[in-house]
Amino acid sequence: MTKMTSAYANKLLKRLQEDKEFWANKERESSTYIAAVGEEAVIPDYDYAQTAEKITEIDEKVVKLKHAINLNNVSGVVSVGEKAMTIDMILVRMAQLTQRKAVLDEMRKREPKTRINSGYYGAKQAAPEYMYINYDLALVKAEYERVDAEIAQMQIALDKYNQTVEFDVDI
Repeated sequence: MTKMTSAYANKLLKRLQEDKEFWANKERESSTYIAAVGEEAVIPDYDYAQTAEKITEIDEKVVKLKHAINLNNVSGVVSVGEKAMTIDMILVRMAQLTQRKAVLDEMRKREPKTRINSGYYGAKQAAPEYMYINYDLALVKAEYERVDAEIAQMQIALDKYNQTVEFDVDI
C-alpha cells in the first residue's frame, strides 16, 4: 500500500500512459521489418513476450490507480460553502454549472434589441426585422456571476483537497 494525493495519482496516471505509449510504439515499429532480396536484413530489437508483459503491468497499475481514485472520489467529503459534498458530486456539479455558465454567457452578451439582416435588398425590400431579448438582462448577468463564483469556490475546495488529502493505493 502506498499513500498519495489525488494530484500525485493523476501525475502518475499520466506517466503510466506515456510509458504504455512508449511500449506500444516500440511494438508498432519493431514487430515487423522489411528486407530487400539479396540484402542482409537489419532486424530490430524486439521481444513480444517482454513487450506484452510491460503493457500488461502498466494496465494493471492503471486499473488499481483509477480504482483508488474512484473510491476516494466517492468517499472523500469536502465543504463547499455551507454544503458538504463528495468529490464525485463536486465534479458532476461543476460540469453542470459549466454548461449553464456557457448558456448564461451567451445570453448576457446579447443586446436588448438586434436588427436581423434579411440579406437581399431589392425593389421589394421587406420591412426590417428585429430580435428582442425576452428576459431581464441584469438578472442573467447576476446569475452568470453567481454561477461563476460557485464554480470557483468548488474548484478551490477541490484543488486544496487534491493537493493535501492522501489515500491508499495498492500498486
